Amino acid sequence: MKLRSLLAMPGLRLEVVTGEEELDRPIRWVVTTDLLDPGRYLRGRELVLTGLVWRTGPADSEAFVRALADAGVSGLAAWDLALGAIPGDLVEACRRHRMPLFKVPEDVAFATVTEEVVRHLSGARAADLTAVLDRHRRLVEGTGLGAVVDLVGHCHVLAPTGRVVAGPPPADPAALARAFLTAPRLPHHVPGLDTSVLPVGQDGTPRAADWFIALDGDAAGWPEERHALAGELAAIVALERARLRAEDRSSQEILDAAFAGDAVAPGRLSFPVVAVAASAEGPLRPGELRTVLSEAVPGPRAAVGMVDGEAVALVPAAGVDVAAAVQDALDFLSPGLPEGGIAAGVSDRAMASGLRGAIEEARYARRLAATRSAPVRVVRHDELSTHVLLLASVPDDVRQMFRVRLLDPLRDYDEVHGSDLVRTLETFLQNSGSWTRCAEQLHLHVNSVRYRIQRIQDLTGRDLSRLEDRVDFFLALRLS
Repeated sequence: MKLRSLLAMPGLRLEVVTGEEELDRPIRWVVTTDLLDPGRYLRGRELVLTGLVWRTGPADSEAFVRALADAGVSGLAAWDLALGAIPGDLVEACRRHRMPLFKVPEDVAFATVTEEVVRHLSGARAADLTAVLDRHRRLVEGTGLGAVVDLVGHCHVLAPTGRVVAGPPPADPAALARAFLTAPRLPHHVPGLDTSVLPVGQDGTPRAADWFIALDGDAAGWPEERHALAGELAAIVALERARLRAEDRSSQEILDAAFAGDAVAPGRLSFPVVAVAASAEGPLRPGELRTVLSEAVPGPRAAVGMVDGEAVALVPAAGVDVAAAVQDALDFLSPGLPEGGIAAGVSDRAMASGLRGAIEEARYARRLAATRSAPVRVVRHDELSTHVLLLASVPDDVRQMFRVRLLDPLRDYDEVHGSDLVRTLETFLQNSGSWTRCAEQLHLHVNSVRYRIQRIQDLTGRDLSRLEDRVDFFLALRLS
């Protein structure tokens, strides 16, 4: 209830002395005190009743009201029976601290005020509880999140890609998703849409693996009751998400059968399909990794599960560039991924009899992607037929030693002299050793290119006229 509600209680006949502009403050409880400094016994949003026994002079009013304001009290109701009035210094102290002050009639006991307010608060909380139980009942009856969201009103449940899970489509779901993924803290207000976004999962759940709720208004100004409602709604959404995951056993069964080499009959999957494998170097738990991949693959009919610690999806691929779609989705989700990012591999198209091969191809591509340094790395199947596949199988320490020996002398020289030997080497190799084309691309004279190549050879002891040395440099650049 709010302070304004006190004026509508005919049995109390309270009068506003000061603070009419603050009457929308909520009341959590009512407390009677005669202590000069009751702050230690207050938790905020109380209506405080006092008979002014603590007052010995004007200075006491300032100390008393300041203690109430510091404790976050919503309002003060007072009467001095001995004086037969409310002292002017108390009125002025309330004005200074913006503390709403009510006059309690002489013939109304503080116990009566307390009983009426508590009765009203208990009734409101009982109504809230009824609404909560009704929402849970609807959810249990199988009506899903739509019925719960309809009860709340002006509410949307979305996936981190902006996909609407429940509720009417918001004006700009992608903008809400970006705000959710990039907000420094949650809840977060999106000013242009006048909407606040808050997570469904607990603290520590990566945002790219979490649904979120969008509610109208700025959460910073919500009353306690709306914050409680938002928390309750998040808990209900989390339960529904867990229920849906538990019910979707068919996806894992399809993956298990495909990986075992068993035939998967057409049914949920339409062929041809593409396999996508994903892993994360950061602290993504298996269930979270599966959720991220589920959101990243296109279309609603993918089968997503876990294979040997990797998330794997079989995605119907008719007319869809799955690799491009996965790259775009993971790029969008990347602000909400843990440090270390995510690596994914995408297979060629396969029919029902070739699912195991497609899964293995996607997993090989994923291993190759994991060797790269970008936050999101997606490797297509066609890269597996090149030298890159060979590099991916070389141990990390061997690859690092190979790269350091060939390129570090050039990088050190560039850093000291402000030269551009590494770029010159890369351009020279890209142009198959053509001095003229290399010079044109670098906007240099041919003699300048010759000088730089000679410097590269002097620093490394290699000869760029030899095929073997060119191949070594080419591989070292691909490893860097």
